[in-house]
Amino acid sequence: MVAKKQQTHDNDSSSHKKRLERLPYMQNRELSWLTFNKRVLDQGEDSNVPLLERLTFVSIFSSNLQEFFMVRVGSLTDLSLIKKEIRDNKTLMTPEEQLNAIYQRCHELYPEQERIFLSIQDQLEEYGIRNLQVKDLSDEQREFLHSYLDDHVVPYLSPQIINARHPFPHFENGKLYILLRLNEELPKDLSEDEEAKAKNVGAEDVNFGLIPLPRQAKRLILLPSEGTQFILLENALKLIVDEVFSMYSTKRASVICVTRNADIDPNADIDEIDYDYREHMKRILKKRARLTPVRLETDTALSAVTKEFLLPRLNIDADQVFVTNVPLDMSYAWGLPDLVDPEIAAKLTNKPFTPAWPACIDQNRSVMQQVIEHDKLVSYPYQSMDLFINLLREAAADPAVLSIKITLYRLASQSHLAEALLAAAENGKEVTALFELRARFDESNNIEWSQRFEQAGAHVIYGFRDYKVHSKICVITRTTDNGLQRITQLGTGNYNEKTSKLYTDFSFMTTDPNIGKDAAEFFKNMSLENISTNYTTLSVAPLQIKPMILEKIDEQIRRAKEGLPNGLVFKTNSITDKDTIDKIVEASQAGVHTTLFVRGISCIVPGIKGYTENVEVVSIVGRLLEHSRIYGFGVAEDMEIYLSSADLMTRNMDKRVEIAWPILNPALKEIVLDYLDVSLSDTAKLRMLESNLEYTPLEYFAEETSDGRIESFDSQAFLIHKAEVDFEDSVVNREEGAIARAARSHINHIIEEPRATSREDIDGNLQSSIDLEVPYPLEVNLTEGEPGVVTSKNAQAIDIETISHDEEPQEAAAPVAEQQALPESDRAAIAEKATRITSRLQSEGTAASTVPTAASAAMAAASAAAARTQAPVAPEEVSLNLGRTPASVVSSPETVLASEQPASASTTTQGTESLEQAVQSTPESTVTGASAVAAPAEAPETVSQQESTPQQPETSAASDVSTPEAKESDKKATVIPPAEVEILPRDSEPATVEIQLVEQFPKKPNFWKRLKFLFTGHF
Repeated sequence: MVAKKQQTHDNDSSSHKKRLERLPYMQNRELSWLTFNKRVLDQGEDSNVPLLERLTFVSIFSSNLQEFFMVRVGSLTDLSLIKKEIRDNKTLMTPEEQLNAIYQRCHELYPEQERIFLSIQDQLEEYGIRNLQVKDLSDEQREFLHSYLDDHVVPYLSPQIINARHPFPHFENGKLYILLRLNEELPKDLSEDEEAKAKNVGAEDVNFGLIPLPRQAKRLILLPSEGTQFILLENALKLIVDEVFSMYSTKRASVICVTRNADIDPNADIDEIDYDYREHMKRILKKRARLTPVRLETDTALSAVTKEFLLPRLNIDADQVFVTNVPLDMSYAWGLPDLVDPEIAAKLTNKPFTPAWPACIDQNRSVMQQVIEHDKLVSYPYQSMDLFINLLREAAADPAVLSIKITLYRLASQSHLAEALLAAAENGKEVTALFELRARFDESNNIEWSQRFEQAGAHVIYGFRDYKVHSKICVITRTTDNGLQRITQLGTGNYNEKTSKLYTDFSFMTTDPNIGKDAAEFFKNMSLENISTNYTTLSVAPLQIKPMILEKIDEQIRRAKEGLPNGLVFKTNSITDKDTIDKIVEASQAGVHTTLFVRGISCIVPGIKGYTENVEVVSIVGRLLEHSRIYGFGVAEDMEIYLSSADLMTRNMDKRVEIAWPILNPALKEIVLDYLDVSLSDTAKLRMLESNLEYTPLEYFAEETSDGRIESFDSQAFLIHKAEVDFEDSVVNREEGAIARAARSHINHIIEEPRATSREDIDGNLQSSIDLEVPYPLEVNLTEGEPGVVTSKNAQAIDIETISHDEEPQEAAAPVAEQQALPESDRAAIAEKATRITSRLQSEGTAASTVPTAASAAMAAASAAAARTQAPVAPEEVSLNLGRTPASVVSSPETVLASEQPASASTTTQGTESLEQAVQSTPESTVTGASAVAAPAEAPETVSQQESTPQQPETSAASDVSTPEAKESDKKATVIPPAEVEILPRDSEPATVEIQLVEQFPKKPNFWKRLKFLFTGHF
């Protein structure tokens, strides 16, 4: 077909070039897409990508190309037949011209794919991973394979012959076949019975044999060998073709695959009177299976005789035939790592990652309640979609929830999200699900899910006849004391758990009443098939998104002309819409700098003088698929940010129902801007489109190491790690926040009260606030004159006493080792843990004077606690103290007991000794650097602050329980320096809190002091 039309193309070439000169800043969308797919293939030879991952990129290239031929080439083929005068509105190319250019470019890409694939295969052989052909098999492997095929494959084979006396078979789209030439008959040395048998089946008329690959058989067959050697089913069958067609001689066996047009019009042939749309879509899908072939692939060159027989019957031209040594179905690459030795697989694949729980949500609290308190923005796949699924589960069980409404475009075949919605329907909630049955290649899955939703009692709608509903929106309506409340979720990507782990997207959740009102209006309009513009905050295509974008670009043009700060940034999968491109060109001509972050198709060409000098187009093709859509208008903190489900494509702007919404919360806007900054700083995967239509890497921005290597920055790897760290930090911050809240509550209430002389003088409410439970213990080590705390992991309370620096250690505190030594195993475990922390601190540049304190406090507290309880403290119960070092420090973990400032600890069992009793039972002569009150693991943890030293505001004196020399210092107005308090829940990094003594209230034996807490760090 293409060859027949080449002459017309050549005759029209000069006028075609003249037409293209009118739009020098445009390129054809199909050719741009092929360039994108070439960048996918390039990942297959990126040495920074693990070897088996490189093989999967070759597979992605193949599957992408398969879909491209089914949809885009199929559509152009139809246009070339029925609408010959239609032209591309950007390059003015006819469908025929585009098809010619596509096939020509693909014939250039196939050899590139083969070269990269064979190179990967050679490198895999170094690890014992071999993809064998029949000629490569050993005798042992041949025998094994024969046996395997007889048992597991031959029973499912359906071989057939093709000749003039048999109808030409239907080649299924994308299915593999073995095609071989059959001689008319076997050599003449047959016996009379064999010859008669051959003649009975019409051997003289046979031309070809055909073996469809059975779906019941495994595609990849492992062979006996060292390492991982395998053969693909289509190649294995070549071993037995002579046996399958035993009555004929065979030659030139080839693996072939036909690709068919899959671009169907879902609205064609609709009977307007009394039709079931779901049943209509089922019929459409059956029709797709028999559409026109647009490509034939084969693993060996076809003979002239075979082409003459086959191509006319498939109605394709010779230029639509592609010969390649790459397997025609590369899907086996995804499962190959599971068949390889785990140690080798770990070297040849990316380190697996699990999306982190979003740092903005406390796992121990209701998701719904937290969304009600603050807007949330979650970034997939770095953060987990489980957050939204949990929200739906809570909604399904919440008595206050009245309804859940959601649009569903692509669901996973096994969907926890869908199950949560079904549970809500079964619980009596009003569930409305808008299914888009025309989501290409997900039609069957959506049909099945829509049936299940109806069976569960949900209200199922299908949206518009003329517009696909591609928006991602969910609204949960609930009753409150103040009336109805709506929780709205908006997304840039699908509600699909599988793709949410591979595609980058944003999920926004809010109780903003304006957005909630728009969401309710949206579903009302969808049910009535009403294209409305009656939205106040949301912009909804096909009527609002493009006008909004063009208007805001105009605003930036105005600002540029007035000399005001201006700029544009768009992140999108593709940009093809001519109106939007023309407006960006207008902005560029006015001096507005535009950054287009486009993963796939870019019909705008940057760097064209007079048109797009101020436009840059960049793209990332990497481990994850960049999928989120972001529109930015302005610069820096003044930039308006919109998120959207819509790409900058005509189909999204004019032919689909899409939603764009503003990010108004400054903190959430900062998240989006940080994401863009990180992505646009990539030097590993980011490529820049040049005016010559080539994509160039930005490695010249990468840093060079001392040994000459390039230290590139992979933004996706960074964001994966950042999400993990953010989650870990959020746990720490919440623990610290609980402690901080407890401390603030304590201070505020104490300041409001008259000078309380004892705990009993404070009412119950204040006592409970002082003893507020916190998730994990607070660990403190303070300097002279300040309260000190060391607590075990399962401490019930924190006892505070006073450190006093005397010339000599107090007698009662000195013989810690004599009280009771820890068992050697526990001491060793504590010392090892302390050494590990010490090393980490030193590696992080912590001041040398503070490092040994960790070991000192841990060992001393453990020994003292053991002495008080007459039982050793388990190593895992000992908290490591990383606070400021006292005047004399221990130089190493092993010399803890030689410290000039040994710590003691008081210990009680639950229900036998109160906090006050523990304090009072401490010998008055003891100089205490730390005091731990331990309890069983299930005991709640409370915080209380006590002191037994009178003091004037902003002054310090030694404790009354201290020596006479210390009492003498009471008379001096000594200023207490701020003390550092290290809060170390679990093994997290410390956050510093400064505590300064403000005022003390004297009365023995107990009194309360007033503290000024200066919190630093993130709480």
